[in-house]
Amino acid sequence: MASSWFAITLALALPAGAQVLTAQYDNARTNATLNETVLTPANVNARQFGKLFSFPVDGDVYAQPLFLPNVPISGRGVSNVIYVATEHDSVYAFDAGGAAGAPLWHVSFLGKGIETVSDRDARCGFIRPEIGITPTPAIDLASGTLYVLARTKENGRFVQKLHALAITTGAEKFGGPVEIKAPGFDNQRELPRAALLLVNRRVYLTWGSSCDVGPYHGWLMAYDAQTLAQIAVWNASPDAEEAGIWQSDDGPAADSEGNIYVATGNGKFTAAQGGRDYGDSALKLALGPSGFEVRDYFTPFNERALNADDADLGSGGPVVLPDHLLLVGGKDGSLYLLDRNRLGKYHAGDNSHAVQVIRFRGGIYAAPSFWNGHVFVLPSSEPLHDFSLEHGRLNVETVKKGTQRFANAGANPVVSSNGTRDGIVWLVESKTWNGADKPAILHAYDAANVAKELYNAEQNSARDRAGLTLRFTIPTVVDGHVYVCAKGRIEVYGLLGGR
Repeated sequence: MASSWFAITLALALPAGAQVLTAQYDNARTNATLNETVLTPANVNARQFGKLFSFPVDGDVYAQPLFLPNVPISGRGVSNVIYVATEHDSVYAFDAGGAAGAPLWHVSFLGKGIETVSDRDARCGFIRPEIGITPTPAIDLASGTLYVLARTKENGRFVQKLHALAITTGAEKFGGPVEIKAPGFDNQRELPRAALLLVNRRVYLTWGSSCDVGPYHGWLMAYDAQTLAQIAVWNASPDAEEAGIWQSDDGPAADSEGNIYVATGNGKFTAAQGGRDYGDSALKLALGPSGFEVRDYFTPFNERALNADDADLGSGGPVVLPDHLLLVGGKDGSLYLLDRNRLGKYHAGDNSHAVQVIRFRGGIYAAPSFWNGHVFVLPSSEPLHDFSLEHGRLNVETVKKGTQRFANAGANPVVSSNGTRDGIVWLVESKTWNGADKPAILHAYDAANVAKELYNAEQNSARDRAGLTLRFTIPTVVDGHVYVCAKGRIEVYGLLGGR
């Protein structure tokens, strides 16, 4: 009864638009938030907009911050809350406007004999010096629960656990946490990077690798959101290895019917010959009576070359578009527009089974964003591109481009707007793969003219410079603020001097 009362009270208190419950703002993974009424192209400039404050935390932040307004916090009243997860296995709840200073609550999954996984343990320096919580959590508004997937090393044993935390206190719920287990699943080798997905009271989790250190597989698992019981397990390469689901930290996508879309990386592909291995493929899955079912898939005709060249199709996350379309890009610079009703499986010799293929010079390491009939994409070493979606295709004749090129690995563009008005494209410029550490640089562009930069944090570096950058991070734009992930901190930007 108490939980039902809480859900009803919270639902009544929350405006429908001012919330970020999952990575990329929705389960379609559009990277677009349509309820931003404060920040506009007219006031986002170095004179009116800049860094307001920071939230220091105990580890690096790869997970996109999540946001809920009007959350009742015991002893603190009602607060607008930003939720932050770190690689030091901590979860924080902060007053989103910075008023409280200290966290509203903070929980750590570490303790006696329990530590984070080191980059040496993983034999991979992409996330260093420690690995704890990498994928973006997900919030169930109805039950007031924050779902978190964390890695730990417990008395020398490698462990991964799904936690269900109360959004008001951080307390564990539903008898959690539960340890991740499946035949052939290696807790040391399997790295979860793609965000959590919550659909129809089920939590979906995925895994790939750390620096391709084997053995590993691509995994998709489903858990009951109320009991944390494991419902189903699917292995993308049961008769081989690899085919990781990492998607440059973007989440699996879902359509309105509950179908799940993931993209895999390098690995053996045998499905076209009756096998069960799906390297370098975009897949449509759903839960059936006996577990996960592959309802359809798309595999490029040159999948063998992609595999040989380490050119993962799965380097970019899938985006569900209107009119039964799906968009996904890969390391070789190919952006595939697909028909969700007929993904096409595999076609030898060419990619005629795709609706459209657009080639870029640089690789794609992010999901595009979709807003107001436009697709925004930023490949590696390329400028920001704006395609209009017309009659089921991207119009390459009228494509608009920015003027600045961004080094490897490009960036994940995010659009904020007030419905179809006042669109701004935001992105965080990060370091190159092998480059020296440098500040994370927040950029803002006019969505109506991507060649027009409205703001970047280096225009007034003394005031606005951010902490050191991390790769693949996604800014959270909500309620007049922009939250940027950095090493050991969250930087918060907004209008100077109030609204």
